[in-house]
Amino acid sequence: MPVRFLTAEQRQNYGGYAGPPTAEELTQFFYLNDADLALIAPRRGNHNRLGLALQLTTVRFLGTFLENPLAVPDTVLRCLARQLNIADLNGLEAYRTGEQRWDHAAEIRTRYGYRDVLVKGFVDEVVIFCDGAEIARHERSYGHGDFVFEPRHYLALLEQKPGALDQAAPLQGWIMPEALSHLRRLLEARMGKRGKREFIQVLRLTEVFAETVVVAASLEAIRLGAIGFDAVKQLAIARIENRPARLDLSAYPYLPATTVATTQPADYLALLSREAA
Repeated sequence: MPVRFLTAEQRQNYGGYAGPPTAEELTQFFYLNDADLALIAPRRGNHNRLGLALQLTTVRFLGTFLENPLAVPDTVLRCLARQLNIADLNGLEAYRTGEQRWDHAAEIRTRYGYRDVLVKGFVDEVVIFCDGAEIARHERSYGHGDFVFEPRHYLALLEQKPGALDQAAPLQGWIMPEALSHLRRLLEARMGKRGKREFIQVLRLTEVFAETVVVAASLEAIRLGAIGFDAVKQLAIARIENRPARLDLSAYPYLPATTVATTQPADYLALLSREAA
């Protein structure tokens, strides 16, 4: 396998902006959604609001905080200022030298889950550790500008936005077993939008169980006609524990209820009287 090392220019730009983001990257990483705006709005002073937005979007784009939070391309600065309706960019230097930048960085880490990690690069893979525990392992790519996605890392976000399931870039090219594709069709046919969210929940079971277990549980759920996330989950657990599954249909109120009454001896008299007639 060919091995390449960082050039002097790449080392210099590591952990910083190598140039202005593209229009697509501005849309993907620097668009402030409602949750971002709700976090930014209460800050006092335009310099604090814009400074917080710069740190928030920079860490999304680069994966790290900058030593100088203002060391961003002009296009990034003006993109965020426009979204925050800030026309006067004077006074930003006070943010770089003030204490608020450190408070904001800590708040972003807490709110959005950003934490310091240790990355170990090997010849064929990259392993990521946090607090001494391995949290991710990826195949290493030596291609220039490659994006290597692990679809399972994005399922938690897709569960909140199931409508993006078919357009999400990390899932493009993810070839699923036919059993899972069949289960999705059944879920969406029976539940509509709710079915898409339940299918994502089924996919998230692969975060815990081996994919072969989830596929087998899905096949069994289809065979039983128990089409739903809860059924697949219980069947997967039962398979791991090597026991029969105990399915509770009370979680499926849309299924028709069946009432079986206790037979009384007098009920047979009605049958006899009809036979005599």
